[in-house]
Amino acid sequence: MCVNAVCAAESGICIKKQQQDVMGFLAANKIEYEECDIAANEANRKWMRENVPEESRPATGNPLPPQIFNEEKYCGNYEAFFDAREDNAVYAFLGLTAPPGSKEAEAQAKKAQQ
Repeated sequence: MCVNAVCAAESGICIKKQQQDVMGFLAANKIEYEECDIAANEANRKWMRENVPEESRPATGNPLPPQIFNEEKYCGNYEAFFDAREDNAVYAFLGLTAPPGSKEAEAQAKKAQQ
């Protein structure tokens, strides 16, 4: 499985920092990902807009990057990623198995014992 981080090379400072945060986390944790730039590739922009679920779209306008997918499955936007990271649940958020020894794997093992 490959995580897709949909981003925009040409974007504002806030969006750029969010994109760097997501991709930095993925790289640091050796999670394979592909960066899909919507600013330079119209097909990527169209794909992102078509694949963000209706309930996850903003009330007005189009969804903004970063949007995170696992292959074709929508995982969430930056806020959902941030919340998952704060809760030590990023692997579950991404639809991946947490590696042994990680905080997330330990939390899952504790939960299973209860």
